[in-house]
Amino acid sequence: MKLYSLDERCVPAIKRVREYYLSVPEWRKDVEEGKMFGVLIYEDSVSSGEEPLPFLAAFSGTLGGKTCQPGFVPPVFDIQGEGRYFLEEEAEISAINRYLDSGQATPREVCDLKHERKERSRALQRWLFARYSVSNISGEKSSLLDIFAPAVPPGGAGDCCAPKLLQEAFRLGLRPIAIAEWNSANEHFCPPCISRCRPILAHMLRGLNAEQDPRMVDYERAVNNLQVIYEDEHLMLVNKPSGLLSVPGKEYLPSVESITQCLSVHRLDQDTSGILLLAKNQEVQKLLRAQFEQRLTQKQYEAILEGEMPIGQEGELTLPLRPDIDNRPKQVVDHVNGKSALTKYRVTDNRDGHAHVILWPHTGRTHQLRVHMAQGLLNPILNDRLYGNGVTASGRLMLHASMLSFTHPITLEPMTFTCTPEWIEPRD
Repeated sequence: MKLYSLDERCVPAIKRVREYYLSVPEWRKDVEEGKMFGVLIYEDSVSSGEEPLPFLAAFSGTLGGKTCQPGFVPPVFDIQGEGRYFLEEEAEISAINRYLDSGQATPREVCDLKHERKERSRALQRWLFARYSVSNISGEKSSLLDIFAPAVPPGGAGDCCAPKLLQEAFRLGLRPIAIAEWNSANEHFCPPCISRCRPILAHMLRGLNAEQDPRMVDYERAVNNLQVIYEDEHLMLVNKPSGLLSVPGKEYLPSVESITQCLSVHRLDQDTSGILLLAKNQEVQKLLRAQFEQRLTQKQYEAILEGEMPIGQEGELTLPLRPDIDNRPKQVVDHVNGKSALTKYRVTDNRDGHAHVILWPHTGRTHQLRVHMAQGLLNPILNDRLYGNGVTASGRLMLHASMLSFTHPITLEPMTFTCTPEWIEPRD
């Protein structure tokens, strides 16, 4: 069964669904803003002729303000139709918020109402996700509360297209062949999301010969390649592989922090590999973070750039940076409102048409090295999906944190660690 690559047999169904939602004026706003739609084809549902036989279609969340619309499968749990308790409780929570925002509450009332709001929200969330019960082809049912345990399911879990389509297919006794989801704003094919759908699909796809998610293959490889460089009773240093999160993010994925059960001191971008420092308790974390904030640490990176540069060229880059509000997480150069950023660099070699550089960041702005290479040197880091000009067969961002110096927060011993990037053969 295909979910992560487009099955051409879905194309006629996609065309029909697209024609349908474009014909309804009441849905125009949702469609233009980018609504996820999906189709499911099943055994014997595709004819040999030009006209496709019946298929299942779905939309994510609501369409035109409603959870149910003609021509689409129903939701896993219909809040509007079956969730009267949810809607009533939600209204009560909204009333609390309005009263708190009014400024009329006394300090004691504020404290009590915030506690009540928290408890009500927590109970309501558990009530809701307990009623999202999903099946698999064997008829085994499980609630989202159980699927995500001990974590709390993220908002919107169960309302994406894939769970809706599979739930209806199993209810009707159909055997799925493929699912295709796309964004109505750009019509790009989109595989099921990781944060909300991956845990749900792990249950729903049981018993089917389903295509493996290539994103997870790469991620699991990164998790398995996490290496401990140094460890004592106070701290740990690891060599983080490219592709592994430093800290938990929006996606329902492991991170260095969750794997090691240590506390982050600083971060590396998900696509960046190299030395990452972690603390084993909050006091050590606080002391180490102070060193980074006061710029008492020294960091060195190695990178491969898209094009060649004169060997031995060196200098400083000082382009100020700020977030691109309309295109997060990208950063932009802003000489008026940007925060100061300083990177020193030296070109060490040219190989296969690419410059190899050593980088010393003296500030720690988001994507600082990536933007400074792309816009300061006009030579982006190889395979930079945000600031580069394409991705080579290797795929990974060619940026590696190769050295870190700091003072041990307990012993006060100066410590320096190095870690050679995977693309460089070990030095003698």
